[in-house]
Amino acid sequence: MRILLDECVNAGIKEALPGHEVSTVSEIGWRTSKDGPLLAFAHTRFDVFITVDRNLPYQQNVKVLKMGVIVVRVQSNQIDSYKPVLAVLQKVIKTVQPGEVIVVNPLQL
Repeated sequence: MRILLDECVNAGIKEALPGHEVSTVSEIGWRTSKDGPLLAFAHTRFDVFITVDRNLPYQQNVKVLKMGVIVVRVQSNQIDSYKPVLAVLQKVIKTVQPGEVIVVNPLQL
């Protein structure tokens, strides 16, 4: 899977996603971009977009995207905050469909 991490996601989770081609928004040169243009650019180049932006699914028409969106709900952007959700995140990466939003919430585990 080709995965794009939003700039608000700790880049350290790249190491927790072996077997995938993972890039960050900063690495592709789209740092500080607005979500709409970023998603328009990314949806033909990536299979999955991972963000912690809880509002993104309500602010953008994700149903038209050719990639899935995963919203990870964490307490902070420290890498330790991601550890409780990494196993679930690894599973939903394999199942998220284009135009679909999946929320990964540690409170639901």
